[in-house]
Amino acid sequence: MTITKLRLVLVATALFAMASCGLPRGGAIQNEVIGKEAQKNADIAVYRVSRETLSSISRWPAPSTASSCSWPRKGTPAADKPIRPFDRVDVVVWDSEENSLLSSPGQNTVRMQDMQVSSAGTIFLPFVGSVHIAGLPHSAARARVQRMYEKVIPTAQVQLNVTQGTRGTISMISGVNRPGPIVVDDPNFTVLNAISAAGGPSAQIQNPQLNLMRGSRTYCRPLESLLSDPQHDALLLPGDKVAIKNDERYFRSLGAASKEAIVPFDKASISALDAMSLIGGLSDLRANPKGILVLREYSSKAVRSDASGPDNARSIFVIDLTTADGLFSAGKFAIHHQDTVLVTESSVASATLLFSLIRQFSASAFDLNRL
Repeated sequence: MTITKLRLVLVATALFAMASCGLPRGGAIQNEVIGKEAQKNADIAVYRVSRETLSSISRWPAPSTASSCSWPRKGTPAADKPIRPFDRVDVVVWDSEENSLLSSPGQNTVRMQDMQVSSAGTIFLPFVGSVHIAGLPHSAARARVQRMYEKVIPTAQVQLNVTQGTRGTISMISGVNRPGPIVVDDPNFTVLNAISAAGGPSAQIQNPQLNLMRGSRTYCRPLESLLSDPQHDALLLPGDKVAIKNDERYFRSLGAASKEAIVPFDKASISALDAMSLIGGLSDLRANPKGILVLREYSSKAVRSDASGPDNARSIFVIDLTTADGLFSAGKFAIHHQDTVLVTESSVASATLLFSLIRQFSASAFDLNRL
């Protein structure tokens, strides 16, 4: 056997060994992950994402990693500003009685000025005693004071004026250009009003998320949802605290994607098609556009025996980007926090790599023969 033939035999043997052991790849081939044998061994459920399956999948319980944080209702503003403790109140009583208990001869009005509403929500009035007015709008408080005076002065008419106190404040904690306390003197004061008064969100915050702390409870919601739907712009109450922070949600990108990385959410919700854009698309030479896999783990409590939930906590969703239905469905399939988007390798790419290696080895053998 000549040296040239021997070299060719060695090259062919090496290539055969490489093909037998598997060529180097950056990701799995689709059948390796969701083939029948793989499903059986891994104990997973596989679902094709299409127009027929989207409606049921969208109604499934959220994955165990999803946030359960809620948001308060917008609320109904009071027609009049409610009186609060530490407000200042002026009361004028018009008295036309000849033998008045309040006024002196020749007087028809009595003025009781600059009375502070106590921490218990009351004011003290002569011949009436303590009257609770906190929480009432001005008109209702005036009517209550008049009813009390009519018991002792039947012809009494009452005028009541209120000066807003300084205890009605909310706090902008972080994520705005001017954090600090804000005096709330308007029953229509909302979250967006507070953010505006604090100079708007900080430019360093990506996809701002709101945290509203009220008493012992914390609510959360994307700022984007308040801007798009006024019904989410909740009314604030004195003592509320608001913080704006970065969105901590992410998904993983693996396999034959243009970028393998931990990818943060750039808006309130992203679809599988959005995810393809965020990872820079697919690798032209390696990716299998028919095998975009979304790996997701549900809570065991979410598993259902009917179509109201996944069949298995470990679920894989298959997206085919080579069909119109697959593309439209990918645009409506929601990606969740901690999902893994795996772009599988094309088997054609492996064959192309093998032929490329054969050409390279053949060329090398030819060069060695010439030497």
